[in-house]
Amino acid sequence: MVSVSSEYTGHVEPHGDAAIRDLPDITITKMSVGDMDNNTYLLVCKHTGDALLIDAAADNERIADLLGDGPDRPRLRSIVTTHRHGDHWQALPSVAGMTGANLYAGADDAAALPVPTDVLLEQGSTVPLGDSELQVIALRGHTPGSVALLYRDPKGVAHLFTGDSLFPGGPGKTGSPQDFTSLLDDLEQRVFDTLPDDTWVYPGHGDDTTLGTERPQLAQWRARGW
Repeated sequence: MVSVSSEYTGHVEPHGDAAIRDLPDITITKMSVGDMDNNTYLLVCKHTGDALLIDAAADNERIADLLGDGPDRPRLRSIVTTHRHGDHWQALPSVAGMTGANLYAGADDAAALPVPTDVLLEQGSTVPLGDSELQVIALRGHTPGSVALLYRDPKGVAHLFTGDSLFPGGPGKTGSPQDFTSLLDDLEQRVFDTLPDDTWVYPGHGDDTTLGTERPQLAQWRARGW
């Protein structure tokens, strides 16, 4: 069984324990899966028990363990795939088949996924989570259909799940100067220009960060071109 630590720091060890963050209306559980230290995030509405999984990246059995098997386990209603790269959806067919969850992905990436997508996401779309919802921010560049998910805690800070579009230290990898410019433009205009410094960032690999930590580096990122 997967062990879950209640001491949330934003760091989880590869193949190690998960960590849970307890917010007033939802919980956020982070776990590293697969050989590329992919993060999968399980969000659960505390009022309804409905759950949303961000990136069924790998290790379908560990994800199933995280969901649990008791009568009070969360009901996985939705799985969002942040982008089309294979390390972010290896467990998607299995978890989707096991739970019957609705599948969400960016409109320009969905065709590359191994199972049909139920809902195509665009800039400004929303994804339900029990009594709450997450806002979709399209971040074009790492892939054409990459999406981030924003949860605005009415009693606290904003929480942004960025896939491979933003990490501590810079944007995700892009394949051309045009793609890099597209991604950085979207990050500046749709993320840094609209969200405050205390916004917590949950990336697709590795440790968490905040927008305030990363904001001073924006000009440096643009100058270096990656």
